[in-house]
Amino acid sequence: MKEHPKRLYFIDAMRAWAILMMLQGHFIDGLLDPIYRDPSNLAYTIWKYFRGITAPVFFTVSGFIFTYLLLRAPKQGKDNPRLRKGFKRGLELIGIGYLLRSNIFGLLKGVIYPSFFLVDVLHCIGIAILLLTVFYLVVPKGKTMRLGLFLLTSGVLLFLFEPIYKAWDLAFMPVALSNYFTKANGSVFTIIPWVGYSLIGGFMASLFYRFRQLNLLYLRSMLLFLLSGIGLIWFSSPFFEWMGLQTGIALFQGIATNNYLFIRLGDVLLVFVVFILLRGLMKQKLFLSIGQHTLSIYVIHFMVLYGSLTGIGLYAYLNYALTPVQAILGALMFMFFCTWAALKYNQNKDFIRQSLGHILGWLKIRVFQMADLCLRWGGMLWGRLIRYLGATERT
Repeated sequence: MKEHPKRLYFIDAMRAWAILMMLQGHFIDGLLDPIYRDPSNLAYTIWKYFRGITAPVFFTVSGFIFTYLLLRAPKQGKDNPRLRKGFKRGLELIGIGYLLRSNIFGLLKGVIYPSFFLVDVLHCIGIAILLLTVFYLVVPKGKTMRLGLFLLTSGVLLFLFEPIYKAWDLAFMPVALSNYFTKANGSVFTIIPWVGYSLIGGFMASLFYRFRQLNLLYLRSMLLFLLSGIGLIWFSSPFFEWMGLQTGIALFQGIATNNYLFIRLGDVLLVFVVFILLRGLMKQKLFLSIGQHTLSIYVIHFMVLYGSLTGIGLYAYLNYALTPVQAILGALMFMFFCTWAALKYNQNKDFIRQSLGHILGWLKIRVFQMADLCLRWGGMLWGRLIRYLGATERT
């Protein structure tokens, strides 16, 4: 039996799951009172572990989707229409990332707060998409597996050298640039190592595309991801520890001591297995809509929770103030509102943009009218002042 995946619905469903988990994770982590953060509490421990899976899944899926669409385009090489879209999308995400870190009231006062330069998810995904387009151009046209191996190697190297570059002292660099590489100034994510997940996601997409006509593609993919995921979760740390003992290279011991990157990659692969297994249930319109509008959901959640642009958000008033029951109920309402608002926005996007265009056009006309009025009044007052001064000199 052959399966021909024209659209990988399970990927949209994974992206929907990841954004919803991100919403509840940010809400609970930012508003739950610290006295309830008990590592000995099983429920809290499970929640915290799954919250740690969200970002790796989101990065991996983003790289997977972009690369798969890039490879599936009707024209390949420099003529690929997805290249221009990729560059535009990457820059757009970086721009939106900075916009969400802006504060209108600070800008009106001529002040740019340090938080503006912090790097977050959108910056890193934007950089990842730009890198994927560059790597695509570097690899000869049509060499899908060569591209995939290049992406896999790049991602794994970013993971392997994490103990080295996390210790870099980048104080000599401008803060706006160093924030892409270090969390020392408060950045939530950095392009190294997090872009590595997107690159590995691109490798996975190249496998799916290369073997898209293979018999029992999904079954074989599940077996591969299942075995790889279990291997990374259970055996990667002992492997790196063994490599350190055998070679005497301190890097391997450093990886084994804090092996969160490879273990989380194993978790991502198991999540892929679950969603591929349940792919028949993932064609629901709601799942697909959420998965296709994650950017709008992310922007709205950032504005409501952290007060982007205005500084007025839930985080400012309820920071570390909720009980577990309040946090859970609040997270559910927060997820519902952000999702509903994003879907409504996208349903009425053209009307909203047209209305904003009319409002901005009206404001533009009024500004020009006020400017013209001010110039005329200013000219009249200036003329009267000149005549007054002339009369005073004659007397």
